[in-house]
Amino acid sequence: MSAATVDGPETLPASCHDCGMVVYVAADPHAYAHCPRCDSRVHRRKTDSIHRTWALVITAAMLYVPANVFPVMTVTTLGQSQSDTILSGAIYLLHHGMWPLAAIVFTASVVVPLLKLVSLMGLLISVQRRSNWRPRDRTQIYRIVEIVGRWSMVDIYVVTILVALVHLGNLASIKAELGAVFFGGVVVVTMFAAETFDPRLIWDNAETPHDR
Repeated sequence: MSAATVDGPETLPASCHDCGMVVYVAADPHAYAHCPRCDSRVHRRKTDSIHRTWALVITAAMLYVPANVFPVMTVTTLGQSQSDTILSGAIYLLHHGMWPLAAIVFTASVVVPLLKLVSLMGLLISVQRRSNWRPRDRTQIYRIVEIVGRWSMVDIYVVTILVALVHLGNLASIKAELGAVFFGGVVVVTMFAAETFDPRLIWDNAETPHDR
């Protein structure tokens, strides 16, 4: 891997986001340089990471409430319709003996998005307070949040597949409802929030080499 040097005081190395070339950028957190290989902008830290992540986390938290209040789908069987929220759907599966599927739906669609929001909020607050508490553990939390967040879409996948497959008029049909839209918004927005958060900010506040 080659490196390019930018003349000026207090420059620090940074990796190009596109091609991986090491470019020296001014120590100012808002400074950037142009990669001599691909001409992309190179930043030492993600631009406005804290503000952008907070905006996305708050948006996801606002979407989370209607996602669990409004029904995600309506099932029509022999002319009778029943609408279910995520939670009532999990309860329905549990009452009919399908507890493994109920556990998967409840965990992936209720617990995981909530824990992801709480984790991101905790990481943001710790960075803003310049906490040096367990940076390695907080980095691990971020990695878990980034990996498992997409699995919350399992409920949306199930609804999408059922809507596409079940079209039997009044005999049997399934229709997606407003809750599915809000829930999809929660998952997508939290995925973007995880991407905009810069875990290197955790290590900026670590005070001793031992913590690293």
